[in-house]
Amino acid sequence: MSLETYGWLVLAFPLGGAVLISLLFKLLPGRAAGIIGTLAIALSFAAAIGAFVQLQALGEEEKQVVAVGWDYAVSNGLDAQVSILLDPLSVLMMLIVSGVSMLIHLYSVAYMGGDRGYARFFAYLNFFVFSMLLLVEAANFLLLIVGWAFVGAASYFLISFWYRRTTATDAGIKAFVINVLGDVGLVLGTFFIFKGTGTLDFLKTFAEVDSFAVNDGDLVAGCILLLVGAFAKSAQVPLHTWLPDAMEGPTPVSALIHAATMVTAGVYLIARMHPLFEQAPAAADVGAIVGCLTLLIAATIGLVVTDLKRVIAYSTMSQIGYMVMAVSSAAYAAGMFHLMTHAFFKALLFMAAGSVIAAMAGIQDLDRMRGFRRAMPYTFGCMMIGGLALSGVPPFSGFFSKDEIIALMFARDDWHIVLGVLGYLGSLLTAIYTFRMIFRAFYGEPNEEARELEHGHLFHAEHPTNPMTGEIEDTGVGFPGPEHHIAERELPMKVAMGGLAVLAIIGGAVQIPWVTDALHSFLHPTFADSALYEELEPSGLLTAIGLLVGAAIALTGIFIAHTLWVRRPELPAQLRERFAFAHRLFVNKWYFDEAIDIVFVRPAAWVGRFAQTTFERVVVQGALVGGASGLVGLAGAAVRRVQTGYLRYYAALLLMGLTSLGAYFLISA
Repeated sequence: MSLETYGWLVLAFPLGGAVLISLLFKLLPGRAAGIIGTLAIALSFAAAIGAFVQLQALGEEEKQVVAVGWDYAVSNGLDAQVSILLDPLSVLMMLIVSGVSMLIHLYSVAYMGGDRGYARFFAYLNFFVFSMLLLVEAANFLLLIVGWAFVGAASYFLISFWYRRTTATDAGIKAFVINVLGDVGLVLGTFFIFKGTGTLDFLKTFAEVDSFAVNDGDLVAGCILLLVGAFAKSAQVPLHTWLPDAMEGPTPVSALIHAATMVTAGVYLIARMHPLFEQAPAAADVGAIVGCLTLLIAATIGLVVTDLKRVIAYSTMSQIGYMVMAVSSAAYAAGMFHLMTHAFFKALLFMAAGSVIAAMAGIQDLDRMRGFRRAMPYTFGCMMIGGLALSGVPPFSGFFSKDEIIALMFARDDWHIVLGVLGYLGSLLTAIYTFRMIFRAFYGEPNEEARELEHGHLFHAEHPTNPMTGEIEDTGVGFPGPEHHIAERELPMKVAMGGLAVLAIIGGAVQIPWVTDALHSFLHPTFADSALYEELEPSGLLTAIGLLVGAAIALTGIFIAHTLWVRRPELPAQLRERFAFAHRLFVNKWYFDEAIDIVFVRPAAWVGRFAQTTFERVVVQGALVGGASGLVGLAGAAVRRVQTGYLRYYAALLLMGLTSLGAYFLISA
């Protein structure tokens, strides 16, 4: 098959899976919906591999292939097409999205077993993957916007999956609203760019980018608006507040959104639009600074959060900050490298967390967890591998990808050096909060749930029953019945976590200094037009120093975490008292939610209430609706009086009308 055919098949399989499950969900027995959904994504991954093989067979100058499926509208300079772009960047994203999503689907087959919305879950999950693949394969702004909006809608469906729980629906609405704000930014940014280039096609746009002067006002405005879309989707400050709340969805949803899809869309967008950002360096600088701020702010919050999934969520926000900082500073391949390795170990961490939460009967509070190390050795091993990779300990994958980003900040040899220094500070905080989470959940004296597991039992929480039917009520935590699914006892979960654990260990092998340059070489055709990218190469000495410093910082962070939460567990309370202001700031998430509530939510609610109580009731319902209906009523009453039913009245009216008409013609003549 051709490269173009493989590209369309990558999209067709998850879309077909979503449609098939949606149509047949009432007929599918047991876990059939999960098997169909997983098979659809597996076929999509196989097609992505086929696209990779076909792309590698092409020459260096031929690795940008556009496949047009439908010329939707081509008129007056508007080239709106349903077309896909197959190049190293999009193929890499196809492999990551479909591959990691396949393992998350496999994990979900067991993890979601027993949930009353089982088939609906996999229909949503397939649609989500299709939307993300459409986004990364889009060859023009029109299809990009469609995929971007689809991802936002699919995220709402999945975050609000347990819709009986108010917090879940509120979280879904919050994510949707902030993402719609990003959608508006993307659309307006597209308008500014189309205004200057006269085309919606990516490759044609990049060819026309020289029509803008460096830091041209329209181009900078367009790129800043694109960043608004990227920041909303990738949870960058200040449009990040939806991300922690998204933990209200099932754990596989958290893994999918935070690992390979959605939050990485902003990173992909900046990398894809690199010719525009290089022509508008002022906008690129904004992206780099915001990415750096985000990685630090999220890391500080991760130090104090006690919800297991939210710790990992803030770690995602922080790691995406590294990626945004990288792709906004021309370190495109390094940013994509970290995107790939992060997908492996972050999905693994969420899966391991889901296994622990299942054993805790849905409880996610770290304060309630202790001593699961012996009770859940497989889950503990996977969590440890993911934590070491996230912290950047050699030879795990995160060590090579994150330290390369920081080294390239120093290689810029300008104000980006400050970003590199702050990146190392973020690395230290990352190691501390990661192993704070691991030590608190898996070390110490086993709690009741851990002891039950050690004796071969599962702790069963009490589940309320419906007084009318006697059936177990949906508690909203995904376990409506007494069955809990943990990796120790579920083969699909164990296989999925094992595969990601292997990738988290060896994933960095594609880009090891002085050994292999495979990923950079693969991505080179996409970024070959960037002179800044070609020049950005750290010296061998700088690379060696960076690797040593990165490893030392990671190990130091783990040592600090071990001291605080294993050796001397009384110290954290003392530090909280000593640094009460900082602790209060971090616990309240830097008051971003409160600030947004005061600046945007309350004024909007006031305007809405005013419009409803004053304008709508007085003007619309009173003057317009009431006045118009009253006028019609008066006219009707007048007409009713005229229609008496007497023939002589009608004859008189007819005579008066004819007389008036004749008089008009006589006068006008």
